[in-house]
Amino acid sequence: MTPNLQKIETLVRQLLVELGEDPNREGLQKTPLRVAQALKFLTNGYRADVQQVINNALFTQATGGMVIVKDIEMYSLCEHHMLPFFGRCHIGYIPNGKVFGVSKLARLVDVHARRLQLQERLTEDISREIMESIDAKGVGVLIEARHLCMMMRGVEKQNSTMVTSSVLGIFRDHLATREEFLSLVARRTL
Repeated sequence: MTPNLQKIETLVRQLLVELGEDPNREGLQKTPLRVAQALKFLTNGYRADVQQVINNALFTQATGGMVIVKDIEMYSLCEHHMLPFFGRCHIGYIPNGKVFGVSKLARLVDVHARRLQLQERLTEDISREIMESIDAKGVGVLIEARHLCMMMRGVEKQNSTMVTSSVLGIFRDHLATREEFLSLVARRTL
């Protein structure tokens, strides 16, 4: 379902009034429309088709090694306060005859991050999507993020970082594989 920008714009205008602002003052005249457009963009993951995102960029490759993409920037909105959280996602998987085109992993992160989310669920969603898309032998996903709902309000802790992980298949079943993934993700390169 495509968001009704006109309706969202009306609701944002009403919200500004309820907050004690004048939506007709110069600085706020176009704010309701800008907020509506921003929310449409920031939640486009609801309308994304994962198969179109992957776009058949799955390639046959016989390899037993681990594939890792680190430091994928991600931005999402906390479902509790609709405030941003942002950070880095690290993905590792062991192929089972198929590999992703490398940019597709970043695109999968965006699809799942561009929804109202919990970081814990986001981590699980990404790992499951990768596992199911290529029938991987195993998948590991680690997300490190900073939450504005914790930094700007509530406890107001500016330097806190939340870390979540999801391991499936051989990453869950074999400690050595999980430890290899975590050590390679922790290693700073370039």
